[in-house]
Amino acid sequence: METLSLAAKPLSSWSPHRSHPDRPAPFLPMSRAEMTKLGWDACDIVLVTGDAYVDHPSFGMAIIGRLLEAQGFRVGIIAQPDWQSAEPFKALGKPRLFFGVTGGNMDSMVNRYTADRRLRHDDAYTPNGEGGRRPDRCTIVYAQRCREAFKDVPIVLGGIEASLRRIAHYDYWSDKVRRSVLADAKADILLYGNAERAVVEVAHRLASGEAPRDLASIRGTALFRRVPDGCAELHADDLDTADEGAARHPGDVVIRLPACEQVEQDREAYARASRVLHRESNPGNARPLVQRHGDRDLWLNPPPIPLTSEEMDSVYDLPYARGPHPSYGDAKIPAWDMIKFSVTIMRGCFGGCTFCSITEHEGRIIQNRSEGSILREIERIRDKTPGFTGVISDIGGPTANMYRMACKDPKVEALCRRPSCVFPEICPNLNTSHDELIRLYRKVREVKGVKKVMVASGVRYDLAVESPQYIKELVTHHVGGYLKIAPEHTERGPLDKMMKPGIGAYNRFKQMFDAAAQQAGKKYYLIPYFIAAHPGTTDEDMMNLALWLKKNRYRADQVQTFLPSPMATATAMYYTGVNPLRGVRRGGSDKVEAIKGLRQRRLHKAFLRYHDPDNWPLLRETLKQMGRADLIGPRPDQLVPAHQPPGTGKAAGTRRPVRPGGRTQRFTTKGLRMGK
Repeated sequence: METLSLAAKPLSSWSPHRSHPDRPAPFLPMSRAEMTKLGWDACDIVLVTGDAYVDHPSFGMAIIGRLLEAQGFRVGIIAQPDWQSAEPFKALGKPRLFFGVTGGNMDSMVNRYTADRRLRHDDAYTPNGEGGRRPDRCTIVYAQRCREAFKDVPIVLGGIEASLRRIAHYDYWSDKVRRSVLADAKADILLYGNAERAVVEVAHRLASGEAPRDLASIRGTALFRRVPDGCAELHADDLDTADEGAARHPGDVVIRLPACEQVEQDREAYARASRVLHRESNPGNARPLVQRHGDRDLWLNPPPIPLTSEEMDSVYDLPYARGPHPSYGDAKIPAWDMIKFSVTIMRGCFGGCTFCSITEHEGRIIQNRSEGSILREIERIRDKTPGFTGVISDIGGPTANMYRMACKDPKVEALCRRPSCVFPEICPNLNTSHDELIRLYRKVREVKGVKKVMVASGVRYDLAVESPQYIKELVTHHVGGYLKIAPEHTERGPLDKMMKPGIGAYNRFKQMFDAAAQQAGKKYYLIPYFIAAHPGTTDEDMMNLALWLKKNRYRADQVQTFLPSPMATATAMYYTGVNPLRGVRRGGSDKVEAIKGLRQRRLHKAFLRYHDPDNWPLLRETLKQMGRADLIGPRPDQLVPAHQPPGTGKAAGTRRPVRPGGRTQRFTTKGLRMGK
């Protein structure tokens, strides 16, 4: 077995594939005509994506395409192809090296369906927001069509859909456990997480004549292979033991997860697999995992080594056209319109929220860009992006305020197995200084032509309260009326299952925010985000949250119901009824109540929208059943009135509210502060 190194090969250290690389293309070609204009007879690599092609570093295929181009490869793009036949997948001819297949910036099922499994009518990553331009589970469908088009061309899967479905996983939309997407797609290798290192190595090694089966040592990859001779197996698939494969052994070791067939039939086995996978997520100490799928072993290498700041800069400084491909004409692409004036400054999140998949995909080690790279991008926005009026719409990432934060001791970081650096309390080894972020904000504001820099990414408020100066800087210069923030709940039970701080941290932040706004002479408000029907939430928890909302004069306009996304820890709780944050052992597992019934899920959402008359009949009925009829009445401390306004209440508990024109509500949460 080839030993996996902790010393990552720099992206810049590879020799270009061509001795005289082509000049960067204005756009990566999407047609034969564009290839001819570039002087190409064939592509080395063809990338197939479920999103429209926007040549901008907020779109994964643009990053991967431009990175491979910089390595000397000729890269073409097939965006949102008609999947009814293999013909559209032949549009650029046979690639010399491989097809790279992704569902796009979102999991295709999350993109197409709501938390109530209803079909969405629009798609933000499609021209004019048109829905229906990608199939369900499009990574699988696209890979199969690529195989039909050119059966001997290797297929490499990547992107968030493949990343979060890399092992046997619960699929909410079919309500069953599905095997790894690699098996269903019949692809050769899967790249998970931020895959710059892996895709560059895969491309160069395939170009040198290696076969996909020879790539088993690359970090951040999954493929089918047998366990090598001499590699010791630690069995995490034995639920009658408490070991869970955690013991440390010298030499080459692989941890055997419960098999695909086992997790399909045994929910505790599924919870054990989820627990072990999340524990083996630190690049500094993670070990390979193996999971049986039928008569084959699925092999998962440890996560990739995070990019250095210099490497992050090189990725974001690539020659992006910074706009949609010209073939879209004047069509509007909503996702592009949303981010075209925003700047990503970092990746990753060490929060570990169980309902979120950022940590599973990007990791919990923060990868930062330098100030110089960020300032250069702002200047490019100013000079090259049509419609720029001087306002940077967001400067952040998965969170707004984890820039340059890391463990104080790299040796401690390399040994750590905590799923979160901030839960249940902020780790004393975590550097929570906001000084470098404050300095960055000040430098960005000084860029000529920039009038305002907004912070629209979610602020991690339990970190922000560690720096009063940051809150003052944020409120004084980077808020435009409202600031979104995500306490998610008020009650300790669900918050513990979410791995979120108590509501006391939110209250401290709000006090500091309001004081800073008053000092700056501004009238600014917080928009709190909350989740309904999260595992571990009782009806009483939701009632108490509703009372808190009313007491604090908040009304949720649109609410978020928990959606079990693939691989998230909370999804394991939802499916299994077991808490994988604690040890999983036959007969000794910590149980979790999951909210699965449609009526109860709607009830929890109704508590968040306690002010909507259509919800009052359901809430009155429930409060009486709970023995809390004292909360029915006209007083300010009561939740819902006893009398129903004429023409309301007919839809409560039976169907979802609809927008004018028949469109269902989107699942975003917006809290609107009530007038006094």
